[in-house]
Amino acid sequence: MGNIRITKQFSFETGHALFGYDGKCRNVHGHSYKLSVTVIGKPITDTSHVKLGMVIDFTDLKNIVKEEIVDQFDHATVFNKNTPHLELAKELMERGHNVILAEYQPTSENMVLDFADKIKLRLPENILLHSLKLQETDSSFAEWYASDNL
Repeated sequence: MGNIRITKQFSFETGHALFGYDGKCRNVHGHSYKLSVTVIGKPITDTSHVKLGMVIDFTDLKNIVKEEIVDQFDHATVFNKNTPHLELAKELMERGHNVILAEYQPTSENMVLDFADKIKLRLPENILLHSLKLQETDSSFAEWYASDNL
């Protein structure tokens, strides 16, 4: 049996600021992100298996992405941990806000790389992450493909 790609889409709201950037995005602002997660594998052929015919149960994929990405990033503010915004980040945390201090500049490109690493670690052995698409706005997005990262 051949490989099949399965895609699940997610939405979350996240704020960020790009330290050192020369445009408006240096200011704290937010996006309504849309994340498409595509995995690839062979459908289960064991007729006694409860998930016969599935590559992966959509609910299982949903739980992985929800725990690793959505629950962490939804309604959070992401700063580069080396930013001068640390004082603001600390104040927000002290006031009970969800702040993520990332090891990277929180661009869509770096976020999608981070998400790929997190999701790959959680997938079953027989399922591979094929691609991610992180949409920052209706017309702007970053994509990650496994084939580009061999």
